[in-house]
Amino acid sequence: MSISRRGLLAAGLTAAVIGSVGVVSMLNASADDAPAPAPAAVTQADGSDDTSTPPDLLPWGAEPQKLTSAEAGATSDQVADAGADAAPSDSSGSVIPRPEWAPKGTNWNGGSIRTDTTSVQPPTPPTAAEPVPGDNPVNFFYAVASQTASSDGAYANLVIGKPYLDSGDYHTLAEISVQSADGQQIVEVGWNVDRTVNGDSDPHLFVYHWVDRKESCYNACGWQQYSSTIKPGDTLPDGVSKRFGIMHYNDAWWVVYDTEWIGYFPDDLWNGGYTRSGLQQFFGEVAASTSQPCTAMGTGEPPWSDGAARVGSVASLDSGYVNTSVNLNIRGIGGVYPWPVQLSTRTFRYGGKGAC
Repeated sequence: MSISRRGLLAAGLTAAVIGSVGVVSMLNASADDAPAPAPAAVTQADGSDDTSTPPDLLPWGAEPQKLTSAEAGATSDQVADAGADAAPSDSSGSVIPRPEWAPKGTNWNGGSIRTDTTSVQPPTPPTAAEPVPGDNPVNFFYAVASQTASSDGAYANLVIGKPYLDSGDYHTLAEISVQSADGQQIVEVGWNVDRTVNGDSDPHLFVYHWVDRKESCYNACGWQQYSSTIKPGDTLPDGVSKRFGIMHYNDAWWVVYDTEWIGYFPDDLWNGGYTRSGLQQFFGEVAASTSQPCTAMGTGEPPWSDGAARVGSVASLDSGYVNTSVNLNIRGIGGVYPWPVQLSTRTFRYGGKGAC
């Protein structure tokens, strides 16, 4: 079950119920993080090493459970009100994700993508100047927590928001990013508000990957779908906290949302050269057409507010065991959004309304 967005934000609560497994994490400054769960599975019960087969258990040790789905086409508010985990983003209910091309930023220990150009235009282009095909400016902003650690992956609880996306901007999102030590090879999962990718202003599940720090596309481009319940691009509930994770297993980087394995990026995409992470990052990101965006990040509330978006119970995975000895490096990049506020060794708040 999940706390409704109204119960979470209006009441100013900082407790988050994580999915249907019933794990509760108190995410305020005075409460402990979620305790270390049982070790995750590293072998199949039947000895299978098929890449298309995920581990028997989720990274935090729980058995997978089918997600609950609202009606196809439901809004994020309707998904939350129904107590569902997601809703198919199209009327057909297909579980085959569509490839979507749009700007995507990233950051690593040595820097970040701060500015770029793209041939993609937001659905409502800026009116200040006529866009030039292939030369539309993109400015990226981040609120980041990271740790350097050799691992098989990571997970965290993310509060799903529906922040304001200005008409001339590209996206606002939150994610987990599992990277090689040099930041060249990356797997990402999270939620995004992106009208170019999703066609509306609701939060949607997304996956993404980079090879040699080269962009790919959202939700496809090598992605292998596993779940019959939810796919990248589906609508997520506004205002609830869900667990997102990435784990390397059986020659693939597997992605989990809440209580179900969604799918994977196979090692073949990196010619077998990326099988272990050296850096895990957890962050909010805004892609804007100006250097002073009005787009909000997180829930739109500043990090010192109880209604701010949170990343909680961060953990890394090592040989099938959960490592909660986290040493997060907190920083803000871009100067428009407030510096994140760390609540504990494993939890922080972030966000803001932007320059307006």
